[in-house]
Amino acid sequence: MEIVIVGSGGREYSIGLALQKECRIDGIYFYPGNGATSKLGKNIDFANQQEFIDFALIQRIGLVIIGPEAPLVDGLADSLRANGILVFGPSAKAARLEGSKAYMKKFAQKYGIPTARFIQTQDYVESCRFIDALSLPIVVKADGLCAGKGVIIAQSHEEAKIAAKEMLDGKSFGDSGKTIVIEEFLDGFELSVFAMCDGKDFIVLPAAQDHKRLLDKDKGPNTGGMGAYAPAPLVNAQILEEVKSTIIVPTLKGMAEDGNPFNGALFCGIMVVQGKPYLLEFNVRFGDPECEVLMPLFKNGLLDCFLACARGDLKNVQFELESKVCVGVVVASKDYPYKSSPKAKIVIRSLDNTQSHISFAGVSKEGEDLFATGGRVLVCVGKGDNVQEALKNAYAQVESVNFEGMQYRKDIAYQALR
Repeated sequence: MEIVIVGSGGREYSIGLALQKECRIDGIYFYPGNGATSKLGKNIDFANQQEFIDFALIQRIGLVIIGPEAPLVDGLADSLRANGILVFGPSAKAARLEGSKAYMKKFAQKYGIPTARFIQTQDYVESCRFIDALSLPIVVKADGLCAGKGVIIAQSHEEAKIAAKEMLDGKSFGDSGKTIVIEEFLDGFELSVFAMCDGKDFIVLPAAQDHKRLLDKDKGPNTGGMGAYAPAPLVNAQILEEVKSTIIVPTLKGMAEDGNPFNGALFCGIMVVQGKPYLLEFNVRFGDPECEVLMPLFKNGLLDCFLACARGDLKNVQFELESKVCVGVVVASKDYPYKSSPKAKIVIRSLDNTQSHISFAGVSKEGEDLFATGGRVLVCVGKGDNVQEALKNAYAQVESVNFEGMQYRKDIAYQALR
């Protein structure tokens, strides 16, 4: 069969890289892909959604995997299913779990899913009243999609009020901030837990930890993620079971009861407070860079998992994960995340190491050369029997990369080394 992976980032590159070894796949298309995905398959692009659907029908595409959130919220999965095309990814209605933070919080409240105390509002006066009633710090979120940057953790009541006003006025995040969610801050440690779902059944992948801040020691602005590792050793079997029973199970049950069964990757952003998991947010796709450290852990059965989710028969799927640790270090462009960066040629020194590789994201191709085009450029992934070994391999791969202005954190997975 031939498959299409929708997206252009490191997440999509990682999925394609992991599926390359599947003998049943005759070809991989990336829509639209990036400068490096052409090494794994063929990049394609279309003027509109209908052109893509026509291509998938003519080409008899066996499976479409949708990577980013925007096409899911826009209903691409619905259009594909309506045309009889097998797709991994939720419907537009199910994708509201990420597309609207207000919807997500109300859903959690309705189905008794543990989450922080909150209000949803479009009114500044109401915002101020709730802010004054909270202890510091205070979380202020824009309701809509903001590419992972629509959350402010305010260190004072005044800062929270300013953040709320700027969102409601449309200054911060445009229409995405016209409705906001204000919630109490949960103090604990964060986890990223991913469930691959077929609408009723699910499998849970090893818990990962992301590093959102730009600089070492969690300093600097929030980013889309500067690195990740999995499995996270802070997670024990009891915490993971509680995530399943109190968050994932009621979510799938609630979505089905609401007439929006969830098919795809359910990304549970978790805060563990005194051993108890609370839901921070849902995303409706694999995280980036978490995906880059989860895909290499599949020893076999990844394609079967994608297909079973798409077909609705996940219950009997067979797959195997390696007993390894993966660490991913994001290498970003010079001016990330503040502004676009000048294009820079990437030079990579060859390594004699089968336990590390690069997942490419913000790159273009000119002739045989790759260029950093801004943002998060690539992720250096290392695998090992333990965190230390995986770290060593990941940073050895980082040192093999050179382009002007490259920046990266030097303390990825520090939580696991405490």
